[in-house]
Amino acid sequence: MTNNVADHHPGNSVAEGNHEGDFGCSMVELRNLMELRSAEAVARLNDSYGGVQNVCKRLKTSPVEGLSGNPTDLEKRRQVFGQNFIPPKKAKTFLQLVWEALQDVTLIILEIAAIISLGLSFYHPPGGDNELCGQSAGGVEDEGEAQAGWIEGAAILFSVIIVVLVTAFNDWSKEKQFRGLQSRIEQEQKFTVIRKGQVIQIPVAEIVVGDIAQIKYGDLLPADGILIQGNDLKIDESSLTGESDQVKKSMDKDPMLLSGTHVMEGSGRMVVTAVGINSQTGIIFTLLGAGEGDEEKKVKKAKTQDGVALEIQPLKSQEGVENEEKEKKKVKVPKKEKSVLQGKLTRLAVQIGKAGLIMSAITVIILVLYFVIDTFGVQKRPWLAECTPIYIQYFVKFFIIGVTVLVVAVPEGLPLAVTISLAYSVKKMMKDNNLVRHLDACETMGNATAICSDKTGTLTMNRMTVVQAYVGDTHYRQIPDPEAILPKILDLIVHGVAINSAYTSKILPPEKEGGLPRQVGNKTECALLGFVLDLKQDYQAVRNEVPEEKLYKVYTFNSVRKSMSTVLRNSGGGFRMYSKGASEIILRKCTKILDKNGEPRVFKVKDRDEMVKKVIEPMACHGLRTICLAFRDFPADAEPDWDSENEILSDLTCIAVVGIEDPVRPEVPDAILKCQRAGITVRMVTGDNINTARAIATKCGILLPGEDFLCLEGKEFNRLIRNEKGEVEQEQLDKIWPKLRVLARSSPTDKHTLVKGIIDSTVGDQRQVVAVTGDGTNDGPALKKADVGFAMGIAGTDVAKEASDIILTDDNFTSIVKAVMWGRNVYDSISKFLQFQLTVNVVAVIVAFTGACITQDSPLKAVQMLWVNLIMDTFASLALATEPPSESLLLRKPYGRNKPLISRTMMKNILGHAVYQLTIIFTLLFAGEKFFDIDSGRNAPLHSPPTEHYTIVFNTFVMMQLFNEINARKIHGERNVFEGIYRNPIFCAVVLGTFTAQIIIVEFGGKPFSCSGLTLSQWFWCIFIGVGELLWGQLISTVPTSHLKFLKEAGHGITKEEIPEEELPEDVDEIDHAEMELRRGQILWFRGLNRIQTQMDVVYTFQTGASSLQGALRRQPSIVSQHHDVKNVSSPTHVALSSVNSTPTTSAVAAAAASPPAGNQSGECVP
Repeated sequence: MTNNVADHHPGNSVAEGNHEGDFGCSMVELRNLMELRSAEAVARLNDSYGGVQNVCKRLKTSPVEGLSGNPTDLEKRRQVFGQNFIPPKKAKTFLQLVWEALQDVTLIILEIAAIISLGLSFYHPPGGDNELCGQSAGGVEDEGEAQAGWIEGAAILFSVIIVVLVTAFNDWSKEKQFRGLQSRIEQEQKFTVIRKGQVIQIPVAEIVVGDIAQIKYGDLLPADGILIQGNDLKIDESSLTGESDQVKKSMDKDPMLLSGTHVMEGSGRMVVTAVGINSQTGIIFTLLGAGEGDEEKKVKKAKTQDGVALEIQPLKSQEGVENEEKEKKKVKVPKKEKSVLQGKLTRLAVQIGKAGLIMSAITVIILVLYFVIDTFGVQKRPWLAECTPIYIQYFVKFFIIGVTVLVVAVPEGLPLAVTISLAYSVKKMMKDNNLVRHLDACETMGNATAICSDKTGTLTMNRMTVVQAYVGDTHYRQIPDPEAILPKILDLIVHGVAINSAYTSKILPPEKEGGLPRQVGNKTECALLGFVLDLKQDYQAVRNEVPEEKLYKVYTFNSVRKSMSTVLRNSGGGFRMYSKGASEIILRKCTKILDKNGEPRVFKVKDRDEMVKKVIEPMACHGLRTICLAFRDFPADAEPDWDSENEILSDLTCIAVVGIEDPVRPEVPDAILKCQRAGITVRMVTGDNINTARAIATKCGILLPGEDFLCLEGKEFNRLIRNEKGEVEQEQLDKIWPKLRVLARSSPTDKHTLVKGIIDSTVGDQRQVVAVTGDGTNDGPALKKADVGFAMGIAGTDVAKEASDIILTDDNFTSIVKAVMWGRNVYDSISKFLQFQLTVNVVAVIVAFTGACITQDSPLKAVQMLWVNLIMDTFASLALATEPPSESLLLRKPYGRNKPLISRTMMKNILGHAVYQLTIIFTLLFAGEKFFDIDSGRNAPLHSPPTEHYTIVFNTFVMMQLFNEINARKIHGERNVFEGIYRNPIFCAVVLGTFTAQIIIVEFGGKPFSCSGLTLSQWFWCIFIGVGELLWGQLISTVPTSHLKFLKEAGHGITKEEIPEEELPEDVDEIDHAEMELRRGQILWFRGLNRIQTQMDVVYTFQTGASSLQGALRRQPSIVSQHHDVKNVSSPTHVALSSVNSTPTTSAVAAAAASPPAGNQSGECVP
């Protein structure tokens, strides 16, 4: 079955019937149809197709039964109309990643040095043996030795290759992990369709053209379609049009539904007309993905004309990324802030890099000057032409030493450690039911100081059951006997529940024998349906009698109404409306109530107050949600105005009030206690009434008896924090939030206001880091605003998942505690690595520097330095970044945003160990030959064979690092550094592996590693000195840090004061100050960190504004492929909006584009 779109002209009239696969319309025609909107679309539908029903006929599908689900039919549809999936962008090949790793500036310098060194070693000048060249030529007597000059250059090249391969492999495995994660998210995304008259859920990728899909509040539409039947449907199309207003959809006004848009209200059914790359979103994507080559030109063009740039460069292609790094982001697309950790690391790396650069420059200058003064000044030798190559060889050697100092000084392992640590945590967090969508959310979580949690489903089991009822003037403390209720009231209850609830909510028999019945759909509705079943009635029979098409008008539930009503046309004329909703809302609208004889009697305000006191409050105090069922009959004579909701929803007659219990999850109180111990405040924000909320908060341990905490209702909360104009006053909020523990009857706006208020608050010494949990579409804004947003994997709507950073796959609060633990662990792992790395750096730099200045030769050769670099960077980052978290992490307070990465204790450890190592090394260097009774290695001429003396220095150095790596496992001054070491097999493997490799290098490394074999006693001495590190570590930890006031901390967050005024223009995107410094210093090796940033930014591509567009496309891994190519721009109109309405998702400080006056450009808080 070939796809003959090419030769089918859309111009042919439909009647010609040369349509593919015997369907009554071709892909192109449907695609053209979907490009129309509102009235045009309705006209075209009716003129060309004769209405939606005919489109269904042509697509051979039934609006009621759906497709047959026959595999050959589905396959044929896929061939003709395409699959519902957008092909991903190709992953980078391993070679591309290698090429990228080679771009590292330090490596380039080393390569050049190595090549020069190689070239010179093969070049033997004629006058090489000339006496006049002085000692320079000494030691080249042995022919074999002269031949070995190339080895050093070759060895440097070889080690560069290893470093490159390791980096590339890490990038590659990270990309693979990302794609795996992405495909996992995709497989989990399902959608409800009707096939063979059965409502089933299928993976989004399996939807085909002609499927009848059921859509409801909170869905993200997976394909384009035409509405067949809808109730009060409102769609947010901002992802495609940039217009933030919700669009009403109806059969007669605007039946076109587009993929990637969000259902904000209502429900309905649609026939799918375009999928995958033919859907509106898919078309946009194909436009973007097309022609990578052209893209590059476009990007360059975009750079020149700032204003237009946004339209030309909707996606960031890989070339775009490269250009951007060169052109340093001139396009004003609001940039994301860095996470807390990244900000600190960047600053630290820049400081270290500067120091290293200065040290290496000084080393080279001193060496060159010493050599020149000594040769030409002291020995008064003339510069002879034939000696030039020999002198140049010396200069190259000095240059290589300088570069080596730089290489050792720069912690290239830092980006690696961060990546490994985050990737490892993310992988492990999957097992703890945390699906991390944004890498740095994991680390931000470790700093969290407040969690605003939903009640339903997170703290409770989301398994609702009706346990009390008030029917016919009687309050039943458990489910009443069906006989006790009058048949006519019973009938009203059954109809009111069965018809006035989403038909997607139902109760299915248990999966396992003896299990609980399964609740599908809205849990509150399931509780009511369960109540009907408990009354021995059948709700399905009523639904079969009144299918959805017969519902005259539906007011669906939304967070503003907090109620749902359905209107039916009676057979004898007139209408009947059933309503259900929160009891205090519905009872206010009731003017009558059914008494015990089933007759309506007048229901006055004082009756209502009495009922609230006697029925509703006692229910609420047991932690029950109260739902009221009511109805109203409209006379046949005049049709009411259905649009004036307030008039319709009044004058109701109350049928019954039920109390629904949602039991607290058994593990929650313990988890909340852990949070409180860890210095995290848990607040409950719920839509329930205040008594229910208070009862549950007390059960969970959020409210403790005898403490003065606030429990507020949304109304009261707003009254306290808003001024006369209705604007939120931060000062008022600051008085409330520190004590607020429960916010009941809150609207989504209240939740957002609270989260924003806590984040922006300046009370207390630290800026609060807030995590929020949410499951409904209405939680989107709060989830986005929060530092870390948790969405519910089971109960959550697609919109909530899109806005979130982490998805809780089991909807359980305890998983959040796990996330805190992992987050703190990431932070600690990186601190451990830094503590180890910086000790090595300090020692190696000082040794290379002083050694070079005193003996004209670095005691540690370039190749040895590279090996040390490899141990301490790559392997140590592997070993220290994969420490599993322990419960003890939850016993300390959060670090907060301004706490430096390197605390006083760590500084004490770093300097303490550096003192030990330097003492040992200098003793060995200048007195080692006497102690071991061997030849001195100092002042050896060029190309002389390696000496035992220097080998011992090198070996001792590495042994000390190995044992210090064990010390580095603890950063808070603990004494037992071996605690839990067997829980980390990677660590043990790395230490043993490095040790074995060191033996091989020393014994068999020979010339390339400048090593000569050592005797057994020399080995024992080296190891003994290494073990001394552990004892010395104990000694250091006895010195109390409090006495060492002079120790500085490093790696702070940036404070406002440090930023010069002129660097704070209002309209500029986030400028990282470290990057400013970088530009000045041109220290480009730092691109390693940038790379990580790109990798982290990957995931946020659309999050900032076009989140919903991305949602539609969550199916293709391409979105989250590594350096993905999306700028947060879907259309020019949207840009302006996105900077205002959407908040940077995982932003560490939400002060970015939305509020330039916050002024702090660094992504750090301003205390």
